[in-house]
Amino acid sequence: MSISDLFDSGFRNRNKGHFSAIVRVALSDGIIGPEEKQFLDKLAIKLEISQAEYEEILENPLKYPVNPPLLHTHRLERLYDLSRMVYADEHVLGKKEHELLKKFALALGFTAGNVDYIVDKALKLADMNVDLDTFTYEMQHMNR
Repeated sequence: MSISDLFDSGFRNRNKGHFSAIVRVALSDGIIGPEEKQFLDKLAIKLEISQAEYEEILENPLKYPVNPPLLHTHRLERLYDLSRMVYADEHVLGKKEHELLKKFALALGFTAGNVDYIVDKALKLADMNVDLDTFTYEMQHMNR
């Protein structure tokens, strides 16, 4: 029995929404590079996105809404995935990707007053290639 079998269709739709948000970041420059493709493939498995769903989302990533998680730690996990995607393309960060990440951070429930600070910190951590636990810890303690 898979994880998704234990939950309702809302769980699967949240996963699709999360995956489509990351696909939007990957497509922000018009192409999906090899590192981005590899990351998407791994994430699709983790989120239990079928091959048909994967192809459907690639074709129309706007079909699924960004569903912000209720728990702050889950928001940070999604921000971690999105930050890594922005840096997946040879660590070259363009203004478009940075602005798109800010939009997704706002959609995830981070406040407009500190979104620039949050995105900058997230991107620095992504550049350092930290794991999820380190990312979460550093983001939760970034005001010290």
